[in-house]
Amino acid sequence: MNDPRDRWPFCGRAEELETVRTAVRGVRRGVVVAGEAGVGRSRLAAEAVAGLAHVWVTGTRGGATLRFGAFAHLLPGSAADSLSRAVEALRWVRVLVVDDAHLLDDASAALVHHLAAHDRVRLLVTVRAGDPAPEAVTALWRRQVLPRLDLTPLSGHRTGELLASVLGAHVEELTVRRFHRICGGDLRLLRELVAATREASALDRVHGVWRWRGEVPVTATVRELVSAAVGEVDDAERETLELVAFAEPLAAGAAAVPVLERLEARGLVVIDDDLRVRLAHPLFGATLRAGVGRLRARRLSGTARPPRDVGQALAAQVAELTAGGYAGNVTALAPGVGERLAEDDAGWEQPGMADFCAGRAWLARLRGEVREAVAWSAEGMRRVPGHRVCSAELSRAAAHMGDLRTAEEALGRCGDDPSARAWVLAARGDLDGALRCALAAAEGDAGRAAGDGDDDLFVLHDVARLGAPELVTRRLDRLAETMSGDLAAVLADHAAALAVRDAAALDKAARRLADLGLLLHAAEAAAHAADAHRDGRAAAASRAYASALARACQGARTPALIGLATPRLTPRQRQIAGLAAAGLTNREIAQRLGLSIRTVANQLCRVYESLGSSDRSSLGRLIGLA
Repeated sequence: MNDPRDRWPFCGRAEELETVRTAVRGVRRGVVVAGEAGVGRSRLAAEAVAGLAHVWVTGTRGGATLRFGAFAHLLPGSAADSLSRAVEALRWVRVLVVDDAHLLDDASAALVHHLAAHDRVRLLVTVRAGDPAPEAVTALWRRQVLPRLDLTPLSGHRTGELLASVLGAHVEELTVRRFHRICGGDLRLLRELVAATREASALDRVHGVWRWRGEVPVTATVRELVSAAVGEVDDAERETLELVAFAEPLAAGAAAVPVLERLEARGLVVIDDDLRVRLAHPLFGATLRAGVGRLRARRLSGTARPPRDVGQALAAQVAELTAGGYAGNVTALAPGVGERLAEDDAGWEQPGMADFCAGRAWLARLRGEVREAVAWSAEGMRRVPGHRVCSAELSRAAAHMGDLRTAEEALGRCGDDPSARAWVLAARGDLDGALRCALAAAEGDAGRAAGDGDDDLFVLHDVARLGAPELVTRRLDRLAETMSGDLAAVLADHAAALAVRDAAALDKAARRLADLGLLLHAAEAAAHAADAHRDGRAAAASRAYASALARACQGARTPALIGLATPRLTPRQRQIAGLAAAGLTNREIAQRLGLSIRTVANQLCRVYESLGSSDRSSLGRLIGLA
């Protein structure tokens, strides 16, 4: 990866970019782009006029005291003597970018307004939202001379896309949320923090997923930003701010009320309905704590609220995750104590943290977020090396991604869990072996997590997913009658429909699973429907729906989804191709599947014809296994 402080790729603003480009290149006179500091106004303007002949001027605080200060380099000699002469001197300009127009002097502002209202020049004007600006600038949109585009901060989703583009790989959701919460859409601050966390090795890549752990690095830039935001405070105010930084949330009665009132009025703290005090910005706490000496920090920490029973809170959160997963309530995950401990790299003395990480990995996998599942299971193993449940989850999630090396290494640490081994074998292309392991898991105790019956819902459903739904439909039906929530019934219906190849019922199951948030299961059900449909149009519609769902599953490559990429191959051909891609010879494939070597060779010839390649080494890539 390049230096994170280098110029970042432009992304997340496709609609806004198209709007601005149309304004400066079409029939309109231009556009005003407004936004808060750091949202990317100047970068958007630069991208909009890239490759277009243009003139760029910038308003500055220093230039605001000079007549035509922003245009000084464009107005030689007497051209700056009057507005008419300035207009005449700029007759050659066809596209004019005025950056930070809220800082223009009055003469420059009047020139910009005149050019927008009366001349043929197209203008792209940027202003900082909420800051005072010359009347001639505000009149541009108030009098509808130019349309105004308000640039909002990047959303959490777009922040994640930007981080993945910059870092070159998936960034776990917890880390994306943390960057977004701290930076609030300020791209300058985001770039600073990404660089600082990389330099401190707090932001690192594990199993192909970027994650940030530990405190916010307090760089000189961060200190300057916080200092400017906090401003001048007296000794009592600083003492209170530092107390909140160490004891957040602080009971309002623990500090002097008049001081809290002043800090609240200045927007430096927020006080909720329960009279608990928090700092107004996440950076305030890290910066204040970093600036306190050890003895003072120890004294302030001693006044913090008594610690609650973190172990009990973790256990309650794990129970909530498990109950939600089996009931099908996986769409809304409110961050709790486990996420906060993981984010702060704290709670190492809590044995329940590894169980929590396993639960979060499991739930992420159910949601189709296989890279998130890898990140959470790896976090649990980082805290408790060899943790059996985390190892099994890592093996399943990595196998779902096609990462055989990670999947097999994790499988070796989890005591050969048959449920995990089933998915590793499926990733290798050995579907018969995968089904045998899935059946062994369904008949034994492995993978059992619900605790409310002799069968585990997901272990049974794995048998259906791996090709033998008829063997588990009755047991799934019994579970559906006893378990709470809608999920058990939906999974039972999916298995029943798959057993008889009922395409319409499979389509319905796919939609119901998607509504519950189980996107990977929904994508597989839609793929099963596409395979079961006899009508070409219906099959194409199901296949398109399955592909759309699969794209949201972070690169998942289960057997059903691989079939989407190779619809012309039969299941047996996919199986043989998968084993060949895993490095097995024709003889080894024949022995494993009980076929003749000639049959294996003939099937591979048909695979090569269908895929348009005769290169055995590229089979994995062509069928989606690499």
